[in-house]
Amino acid sequence: MVRQVKNLVEFNNILKEAGNKLVVVDFTATWCGPCQRIAPVYEVHAVKTKTTLNSFKRDLDDPDVSSSCGIRSMPTFQFYKNGQKLHEFSGADQATLLKKVEELR
Repeated sequence: MVRQVKNLVEFNNILKEAGNKLVVVDFTATWCGPCQRIAPVYEVHAVKTKTTLNSFKRDLDDPDVSSSCGIRSMPTFQFYKNGQKLHEFSGADQATLLKKVEELR
């Protein structure tokens, strides 16, 4: 299941609590066509892998987390472990998303 991140405090707590479990964050917007196309892929994969990773999304129309993370385009996916960003990519590329999740888990 993909959870919505509400604010920067919650985002930082999520990263801290996850420890060495992979956290994937989808920075998205409701009005973004490519975001809406990749969302079902992200959500299905999140359900399949819920025991090995945490999946979250953040709407860019609420800028606190997105500006803190340096997001400039959508969709952008960021991957974290132990509170550190391991990788980031922008675009609705299903193959890249699934490959990175498998590599970093």
